[in-house]
Amino acid sequence: MVEIQCPDDAVGGIYGCLAQRRGIVIGEEPIAGTPLVMIKAYLPVAESFGFTQALRAATSGRAFPQCVFDHWEELGGDPLEANSLANGVALGIRKRKGLKPEIPGLDNFIDKL
Repeated sequence: MVEIQCPDDAVGGIYGCLAQRRGIVIGEEPIAGTPLVMIKAYLPVAESFGFTQALRAATSGRAFPQCVFDHWEELGGDPLEANSLANGVALGIRKRKGLKPEIPGLDNFIDKL
């Protein structure tokens, strides 16, 4: 979860930055007695790297994010389906670990007598 404090007029830049990184806004509330707004959103951990710099660039340095781990969520899609998000993540992990890029079939795991 990311909590972002910003002035009212910087909210558009925040929504744009979150949308580019698969963020989901869960709440927006004004901070009483100030011209600031508190935005709460879910942001995937993989998308959080470099988020602060991108957010500051999108809001001219007027947004202040605070990231906190909130929950686990299953990544939707089929990792065996080409061009799906789950497939891209699986292939990226296999590449990073030095494994063959193609996902092996089930016949590789069955003992042959």
